[in-house]
Amino acid sequence: MNPSTGKVYLIGAGPGDPGLITVKGLDCIRNADVVIYDYLAAPSLLASAPAHAEVIYVGKKGADHTLSQDKINALIVEKASKGNKVARLKGGDPFIFGRGGEEAEVLLHEGIPFEIIPGVTSAIAAPAYAGIPLTHRNFTSTLALVTGHEDPTKNESNINWQSLATGIGTIVFLMGVKNLPHIVRQLIQHGKSSGTPIALIQWGTTYRQKTVVGTLETIETRVAEAGLTSPAVIVVGKVVTLRDHLKWFENRPLFGKTIIVTRAREQASDLVQILSERGANCLEFPTIRITPSENTDALNAAIERISTYDWVVFTSVNGVRFFFERLFAKGRDVRALGHLRTAAIGPATAEQLKRYGLCSDIVPDTYRAESVVDAFKSEAVAGKKILLPRAKEARTVLPDELARMGAVVDDIAIYHTQCVRDHADHLVALLENREVDVVTFTSSSTVKNFVSLLPEGKAAALLQHVTLASIGPITTETATSLGIDVQITARTFTIPGLCDAVLEYFSRK
Repeated sequence: MNPSTGKVYLIGAGPGDPGLITVKGLDCIRNADVVIYDYLAAPSLLASAPAHAEVIYVGKKGADHTLSQDKINALIVEKASKGNKVARLKGGDPFIFGRGGEEAEVLLHEGIPFEIIPGVTSAIAAPAYAGIPLTHRNFTSTLALVTGHEDPTKNESNINWQSLATGIGTIVFLMGVKNLPHIVRQLIQHGKSSGTPIALIQWGTTYRQKTVVGTLETIETRVAEAGLTSPAVIVVGKVVTLRDHLKWFENRPLFGKTIIVTRAREQASDLVQILSERGANCLEFPTIRITPSENTDALNAAIERISTYDWVVFTSVNGVRFFFERLFAKGRDVRALGHLRTAAIGPATAEQLKRYGLCSDIVPDTYRAESVVDAFKSEAVAGKKILLPRAKEARTVLPDELARMGAVVDDIAIYHTQCVRDHADHLVALLENREVDVVTFTSSSTVKNFVSLLPEGKAAALLQHVTLASIGPITTETATSLGIDVQITARTFTIPGLCDAVLEYFSRK
C-alpha cells in the first residue's frame, strides 16, 4: 500500500433529520479533505465540512443518477489515491441497500484503507417518526427489511414472497413506491390478508414527512389520492395500527411550518432551537451582522475614566459583550466596575452581565428603553454620570429621558448593525413560490434590512400569504411604517416570548 494513499470513510448520513447522524460520522465530515455525497444525505451536514474541503454531489436520486456507480467508485479511488481523507456520505446506512458493500470491495481491491461508519437507516427511523414501532410484544417479534425494487437485470426474484407473507410479522420495503401495486399483489397472492394494515412514510424524519395509512386492499387508492411519491418507506403489519396513538412527530404544534429567522447568525441558535423542537422547519436568512465599532476612541476614553461614573446601562447582550471585550483589551477587568451600579434591558442582557460577575441593580418589568426610564424614576440620578454603551442605530429615548432627569449621559456607540444581502435571490424565490409560512423579526434592524432585500414596492405583495411575527411593539411599529402588516406581536419581548406568541397564534388557528 502506498504510504501517501489517503483513507475513505463510508458514512451513513442517516434518514434525513441531520440530528440523527452519529457523532463519529459528523467528526469524519469535519476532518475530511473531500466529501462525496448522495441525494438523500441532509444538505445541512455539508456545512460541517472544513473550508478547504472539496464537496462533490453524485446524485443517486431514483433512476436519475448524476454518476453511475462505477464512476462513483472510480471517483472515490481517485480522490483517496491523492492522499485525501474522503468522507463518502450516503443516505441512511451504507450497508442497507446503499451499495456500500460494493464500494468497500473496490477500495479493498485498490489497497485503499477504509472505515465503515454505520448510519440510522430510514427503515427504522421513518416508522419511528411516524409512531410505528416495528416490533411489539403484543403484535410481533419478527421483522424483515426488503428492497422495493430488485436488480432489474435478474432473471428471477430473490424474494421469498411466501415466507414474507406468512412467516414475518412486520415487513419494511425500501424504495418501493413505484412497485407498490406489485408488492401488494405478491403479498395477497401468497397468503397475506387483504385487510393487513400498511403505511407509506414519505420524506421520513424531515419537515416534509407525510404518512398515508390503509390496508393492502385500499392503500393504492389512498396513496394516489394523497399524491405521495418517492422517497418513501413502506411498512406492512399490525404494528401500523399503533400509529393512531403513538404518532408524535407530525403532532408537534409547528409541524410543516417553514419559518424564516432573520436574526444575526451568531445569535439565531436559541430561536432556531426552540422553533425546531416544536416542529418548524427553520431557514436562517440573517438580515443583519453585528460588528464592533471601528473607532474605539470614545469607549477607550470612557474606560480610562471608569472610576468617574456612577451607573452603566446595558441595553443588549451585544452591548455587554463588546464592552467587556474592550475593557479586557485595555488591560482592565471586572474589578474596575466594583463601585458602579448597573441596569439591563431584559433578562437575557442581565444574564449575560452575570456571566462577567455582575448582578444588575435594575432589570425593568418590560424590555424596552421606556421601561428603564420608568425604573430610574425611583433613583436619585440628578448629577449622576451614566455610561450608555450601545448600538449606533439605537433610539434616542433612553439618553434623552435620562438627561431630562438631570443625569450626565455618555451615549457611546460601541457596535453597529450591517445589512446582510447574502442569498437575497433565494429568499425572494421562496416567497414567490409560497414556500414560507412565517417570518420572525427580533429588532427594528431586522425588519428594515429584510424589506430592503425585497424588490422595491413588492414587499406587501410577496408577504401577502406569510404570517409576520415580531418580538415587540417597537419592532411592529417599524414594520408598519414600512408598509407591511404584522400578525403576531410578542407580549414578552424576549426570544422565548416570541416563540410562545407564534405557538399561541397557530394553536388558535
